[in-house]
Amino acid sequence: MSRAFVKETDGEDLYDSLPDRPIDPRPNLVTAEGLAQIEEAIARLLAARGEAESKNDRAALAESARDLRYWQARRASAELMPTPDSDAQTRFGHRITLRRDVGGLVVWHIVGIDEADPAQGRLSYVAPLAQALLGKRVGDEVDLGKQGMAEIVAISAL
Repeated sequence: MSRAFVKETDGEDLYDSLPDRPIDPRPNLVTAEGLAQIEEAIARLLAARGEAESKNDRAALAESARDLRYWQARRASAELMPTPDSDAQTRFGHRITLRRDVGGLVVWHIVGIDEADPAQGRLSYVAPLAQALLGKRVGDEVDLGKQGMAEIVAISAL
């Protein structure tokens, strides 16, 4: 095959078509802290975009533009959930303390999808464990799968 009509690429065109970050189709429920995190991400990305424009950095510009589209869409779809007004049963926004059969106490905070960080004890409301916790009361037991059973010992709003 002749290479006479084949365009050689220098890699620059790769930045023109970064795929958008996938957006979860489920409701975008957020805590007040989660909404603040979205606003901070947008502000940070607007600054990054300005810096990339000033340096004519196409890679950084494409990345910041893609991420900005994501966070602006997440802000537009955000549903700020009120802080739970009762600690009678677990709901979105609650902090739940569990006593495990093995391993002592563990605390989970049920938050929005983008806020989730299991290493920090923040569990997305769509996670199976969060689903198992929702609607439970102090004294109820929850199956943690491989980690055994756990009893809810405290429920609190932040």
